[in-house]
Amino acid sequence: MILCSNPKMQYLSYKSDIDNVIKKVLKTGVYILGDEVASFEREFSTFVGAKHGSGVASGTDALIIALRACGIGPGDEVITVSHTAVATIAAIELTGARPVFADINENSYTLDYTKIEPLISTSTKAILPVHLYGHPADMKNIMKIANKYKLKVVEDCAQAHGASINGQQVGTFGDAGCFSFYPTKNLGAIGDGGMIVTNNFTTYQNIQLLRQYGWRQKYISEITGLNSRLDELQAAILKVKLQHLQNDTKKRQMIAEKYNTKLNREFIIPKVQSAYNHAYHLYVIRSNNRDFIQQQLLHQNIQTLIHYILPVHLQPAYKNRITGSSNLPITEKIVKEILSLPMYPELTNANVKKIIKCLNETI
Repeated sequence: MILCSNPKMQYLSYKSDIDNVIKKVLKTGVYILGDEVASFEREFSTFVGAKHGSGVASGTDALIIALRACGIGPGDEVITVSHTAVATIAAIELTGARPVFADINENSYTLDYTKIEPLISTSTKAILPVHLYGHPADMKNIMKIANKYKLKVVEDCAQAHGASINGQQVGTFGDAGCFSFYPTKNLGAIGDGGMIVTNNFTTYQNIQLLRQYGWRQKYISEITGLNSRLDELQAAILKVKLQHLQNDTKKRQMIAEKYNTKLNREFIIPKVQSAYNHAYHLYVIRSNNRDFIQQQLLHQNIQTLIHYILPVHLQPAYKNRITGSSNLPITEKIVKEILSLPMYPELTNANVKKIIKCLNETI
């Protein structure tokens, strides 16, 4: 079976180095917020181009803590998209704020900046763009609107490690950038993990307090915080993988280029502007015959997935209760057509050729 993603293959690629750092951490006896976390925070922040980084327990926690660190809380509204992982919306609601949905751009599948201003109210305090599939959202225009209305911007970069616009990496445009290290991500742990980056020292200080009970001094809570810490083992593993991230991204882009040039033109393939560097966490095509194609590929032992089969506003927990849910025509259109093809750096040329051949035969 050719899997849609395969985190085990990445472990095997760097097995010796990963096994060695795991042993090293186990021998130290320090497992929480030690030297491995501190050094990974520095290295990842430098990679992204941010001044500060804080490791947390997951990408979802990163969003919750970043929003709270920016002063977002009960009664506030946060403009975002419905075409995203549920984590984006859950994080907003877990701060006590209310999500407000804007539609997406049909080419990039990210927040359509032209839909933001009509949704701004006196309660709007932030915009949360999602860099979906590895494609950056239009941060230039989003930041213009945010600055005009004095809104905070928290970037959801869970699928976009290393993606950039004109050389500036995502996560560094707004007030904070939030990354997930879930095992299938471009930079994946062997378990959960997340990171918040920021260039604002006050925001960084707030994040540091929030991630561990509001402590500046141990056992003394200055504010109400939570327990969300990246652990030493995961930080050590991520440090190993970070060394290879740029090269692994290039491998993803090479696979994407093969899909781009060899797939039948009847498929709608990703569209990337010249100034944008797509990290290809996922390679997503569109077809009116999506379900048939998915079944045909499965018969050929090729796994594909749908990210996401239901937008958040149509899911049972959120249906009919979030502002903006009734005006998302592009979101509702594309979810009937999208299909994620196998995409990971270890995917062989032979497998890519087989995927392309089988896909083209479905037309």
